[in-house]
Amino acid sequence: MITVSRSRRVVMRKTAEQISEVGRRQGLSTERIAVAISARVPEMAPLEAWRLALGWSRSATIAHVGALYRSRGLLPPGLSQPMLCRWEHHRSEWPSEEYAEALCTVYEARPDQLGLDRGSMGPRQHRGGYSAPAVKACATPAREMRTMTTAAGLPAVRESLHLALLVEPAGSSTVVELAEAAIEHYALGYSKHPPATLFGEVHQARGLLSQALTQDQISETVATDVRRAVGWLSALMGNLAFHLDDYTGARAHLATAVTYGDRAGDARLSAWSWGAQAMVARAAGHHTTALTYAERAASIAPAGLARAQISAWARVPSLAALGRDRDTDGALVEATRELEADAQGWAPGRFGFDAAEYALHEADAQRVLGRTDRARACAETSLAAATEATPSWAAASLVMAQAEAAEHPADAAQRATEVLSLIPADRLRATSRTRLAQLATVLGTTDASGTEQLRERVRALPPPIGPHGEAMSA
Repeated sequence: MITVSRSRRVVMRKTAEQISEVGRRQGLSTERIAVAISARVPEMAPLEAWRLALGWSRSATIAHVGALYRSRGLLPPGLSQPMLCRWEHHRSEWPSEEYAEALCTVYEARPDQLGLDRGSMGPRQHRGGYSAPAVKACATPAREMRTMTTAAGLPAVRESLHLALLVEPAGSSTVVELAEAAIEHYALGYSKHPPATLFGEVHQARGLLSQALTQDQISETVATDVRRAVGWLSALMGNLAFHLDDYTGARAHLATAVTYGDRAGDARLSAWSWGAQAMVARAAGHHTTALTYAERAASIAPAGLARAQISAWARVPSLAALGRDRDTDGALVEATRELEADAQGWAPGRFGFDAAEYALHEADAQRVLGRTDRARACAETSLAAATEATPSWAAASLVMAQAEAAEHPADAAQRATEVLSLIPADRLRATSRTRLAQLATVLGTTDASGTEQLRERVRALPPPIGPHGEAMSA
């Protein structure tokens, strides 16, 4: 992989944009302009060169791909600017077969012109390739995408549950299995979708299952399992509402999750939901209440991974916020001990735990306690375990920026600006927005390089999108 500095990338982009502007004024084809860009800027990947030859921004590309999908009667995919950026800048990362097809179509280019001509792409090329005729053809209703999209797959899961309930309105073991599969799908894909989009799907799935509980014919065994599923879906909704900056909604959904967890006898669900209540209370500045919730969660959490998660996610930050450094250290030791005793180790998904999340909570706690060096080390560990441009990467980056703000304000500003550049606003969680606002305030007292730009970008952030797709007040 070719490593190119940020400053060099700026020069490369400006050079390419100038070549593109001149070429389009002269009426040159996109291919000729792209070739000229590649000759002048050899470090630039063909995929990026072709986009700039068209004169498109990454957001314009995403808009064109969305229009292509809608013309085929499909929901737009989850293509984002960070994804496109990685494909353009990291030669080891490739778009999926579906995304490659979409990019070739909207760019009116062949795979080899975009640098996507791997062996698996060969059979997909046909006479006329992916040129203008293909763009026209894809608007024909008879033509369908040959590959599945994550965005289309999301509602399909809910529709499968709906179809099963149409056959068995009072539920069954099959319906329960489908509900559990849906919960796993939503949990494992939690970070792949904008929170508002996922909230809507989870809400509808919960509504479908709730109807089964009103049926007189439902057996008690099935009812217990359905209540458990309703509880986990409510827990997901609470977490999503929190990430959408809707604290009152989060509290309501999480309280529902506790109720259904207790009724179904699912201690892990109840404990997780109390832990999430601690997270919400802490974000609202109610640290004593947060600790009360966290301790309640710890008292009922099953041993191993579940209890480790509660200790690190709920107890550690609550104790640190209250300045109880020794108790914070003790909770971290307990979390480590529980993890080491769990044979499954780190479980994936929203309801599980991972190394990046554990290190993140420790980093934030150490920062709050004033242990800056330790906070930076833990944040670095979290960053190393996270995937770039994901929510966990953004959180670790911003905790790192907060920890280094006092001694290295320019580095902190650059790190935060990179988060804003790689994470679209609709995917930026409320927790990251809060950290950005706090960082902008701290850096407001310095004139270090990049700090003013960061403050402007934070101020320019659009309001978060609410659970129903409506802009919320900032």
